[in-house]
Amino acid sequence: MNDNKDRIIPVEIEEEMKKSYIDYAMSVIVGRALPDVRDGLKPVHRRILYAMNELNLMPDKSYRKSARIVGDVLGKYHPHGDSAVYLAMVRMAQDFSTRYPLVDGHGNFGSIDGDSPAAMRYTEARMSKLTLELLRDIDKKTVDFTPNFDDTLKEPSVLPARFPNLLVNGSNGIAVGMATSIPPHNLREVIDGVIHLIDNPECSVEDLMQFIKGPDFPTGSTIMGKENIISAYKKGKGRVKVRAKAYIEDIGKGKQQIVVTEIPYLVNKAKLVEKIADLVKEKKIEGISDLRDESNRNGMRIVIELKRDANANIVLNKLYKHSQLEESFSIIMLALVNGEPKILNLKQMLYYYLEHQKDVVTRRTKFELKKAEDRAHILEGLKIALDNLDEIIKLIRASKNGQEAKAGLVEKFSLTEVQAQAILDMKLQRLTGLEREKIDLEYEEIIKKINKLKEILADEKILLNLIKEEILFIKEKYGDDRKTDIQAVEGEINIEDLIEDEEVAITLTHFGYIKRIPSDTYKSQKRGGKGISALTTREEDFVEHLITTSTHSRISFFTNKGRVYRINVYQIPEGKRQSKGTAIINLLPLDKDEKITALIPIRNSEDEKYLVLCTKNGIIKKTAISEFRKSKRNGLIAINLREDDELIGVKITNGEDEIILVTEKGMAIRFTEKDIRESGRSAMGVKGISLDKDDKVVSIDLINEGSELLVVSENGYGKRTPISEYRVQNRGGKGLKTYNINQKTGNLVGARVVNEEDELMIINSDGVLIRFNVNEISVLSRITSGVKLMRTDEETYVKSMAKIIGEE
Repeated sequence: MNDNKDRIIPVEIEEEMKKSYIDYAMSVIVGRALPDVRDGLKPVHRRILYAMNELNLMPDKSYRKSARIVGDVLGKYHPHGDSAVYLAMVRMAQDFSTRYPLVDGHGNFGSIDGDSPAAMRYTEARMSKLTLELLRDIDKKTVDFTPNFDDTLKEPSVLPARFPNLLVNGSNGIAVGMATSIPPHNLREVIDGVIHLIDNPECSVEDLMQFIKGPDFPTGSTIMGKENIISAYKKGKGRVKVRAKAYIEDIGKGKQQIVVTEIPYLVNKAKLVEKIADLVKEKKIEGISDLRDESNRNGMRIVIELKRDANANIVLNKLYKHSQLEESFSIIMLALVNGEPKILNLKQMLYYYLEHQKDVVTRRTKFELKKAEDRAHILEGLKIALDNLDEIIKLIRASKNGQEAKAGLVEKFSLTEVQAQAILDMKLQRLTGLEREKIDLEYEEIIKKINKLKEILADEKILLNLIKEEILFIKEKYGDDRKTDIQAVEGEINIEDLIEDEEVAITLTHFGYIKRIPSDTYKSQKRGGKGISALTTREEDFVEHLITTSTHSRISFFTNKGRVYRINVYQIPEGKRQSKGTAIINLLPLDKDEKITALIPIRNSEDEKYLVLCTKNGIIKKTAISEFRKSKRNGLIAINLREDDELIGVKITNGEDEIILVTEKGMAIRFTEKDIRESGRSAMGVKGISLDKDDKVVSIDLINEGSELLVVSENGYGKRTPISEYRVQNRGGKGLKTYNINQKTGNLVGARVVNEEDELMIINSDGVLIRFNVNEISVLSRITSGVKLMRTDEETYVKSMAKIIGEE
């Protein structure tokens, strides 16, 4: 007992707790929860992949039971719980958890609904093709190996990682007193970022963001706002809002439904649907009549059916607010740098990865150089042997044993022991003339290889070019398109800098489908042609509005009810020539019977002072354009209308313009803008033209001296008339006759003031479009019917026309 007393050391419990807890904390930080900046892996993931490599579970080999893999990892490298290892492996195999899966799983590996994977005795796995790039050259002394937990084996302290896995697949982990949350990114973008850093070592985080736009989640969805991404990339910490992808569609009988196709990263789909059902039950969200999960192997589809009177946009916004259809993703770019946890910005992450690659390629080059030099050394010995063949054979035959023969060769021909052994091991067939040539050729090749390897080691520029080449190969082989969209939010003005400023055409159909297409999609055709199909529309749909503008403009949408909504042109989804487009209700919160009557592109120009609005009953109003710049996506009143009236057109003016109104029955009136007093945004306006009982205004345009008025009728006839034939009158009169209407021509559908350089687009009720130069259309006097511009028949008629401004 006395002996034991001497061995008891009194310790302050406070000090012991401090010391022990710090030891434990460091063990968790370094050995469990945080990824290494070089390969982006935590120890458990690294050990799983290395164990699979040791088991030779190549992508082209057959699968092996997960239990076997887990057993190897536990027994050889990772003395922790089997479920921890198995779940780490499962996550690397799930395409909804890992952007680029590193494990190729066979069997039930769980689902996005939160279903657990099958037990490890049932599932099988092997490495994915991309994982080979993480492990490539590991057998060439490219990384350090450390003893495993019981000092019986060696394991890699880091993988060679030939692509930037930490950013590409991201990482999540909670250590003691710190946590990491690195989002996944697009492989192509990250590799482009690495290459830019190689070429421009002094580049900034903003420069790198030209290539790495933002996180790219495996479940797609949309990131709301660029500012938060910039902040997170600069500071290494931030928060981004991730929103599900959803669209609104008509299902007939005046009903609509919201369809969700992508949800935020790490959101459990089954719980999300359950939460939406609870919100409806608790009456936090009203207007939902049915909720179904129609997801299948072809993709996700959550259908939220709405009641007849529900406003789809309002319901969708409430769902974003109250459910996980919109989530915040915390970004904490914390990783181990030389075994020490550090918060890194985007450039630092790529810098440390690049330093690792320099080290890996340098070590691989040294390994290959030594191997090549060893081989060259042996070949030099073999060449000496072939030059002195008879003497060597004589020496070997005279020797009592191999040891004596080796010593004799070393002494007589000044060979090394290695060379002498190689000569003794040489087969007799190597003595033929052909084999002699082979040895010479191999020696030449080896010398070239040695020189090349020495160049790589001597010049960092060559080393970096080699890294570039190898990483570009990975980009070409494994790269894919971005899954996650990044959308500008209110108040972010610099998003335009990322959008190319180009001329586009915007089309809007009768049933409200809108799309944006490059305006050169339609090649010019001769007048009188049949036209090319402009878009695939639903049955009986046709294009009603077509404007040309630029991607940097904002468009104000004026509706028949006298309201105005505003969005950016680049927010209108781009479509192909034949595509239907996107329902306008996905972009604007329109009422059931509200239709768009005018699309006005608004640029910030000093020449643009007023908007002049005209109704079908001939009422006209002038309002300062600044009053409409405040207009929001949710809409404002643009003009106060009488019950039977509708807004038909809107023009941008400078306060000095002359205006011409044209009616369906072929009347036109020209008057000066000064005749219209300026009024507020919600005012009613004054009389622009006096109409006959069955007539209505179809067009409002501005006068340019020396130009012509081009009119088009519903049966495809049209003409140009010099503007000088229309004298200036007082506002509110009946006007002058501008067109001879008869059964052959039909009523007028539109009119535009045009110049020789302009081009015209005409669209019929079938959505067929024809584009031609205005100078191909005859110039005729006011009271004529014009010439045929577009062929029509009993079932089709001209519905819409638009002018394309020529390059002056």
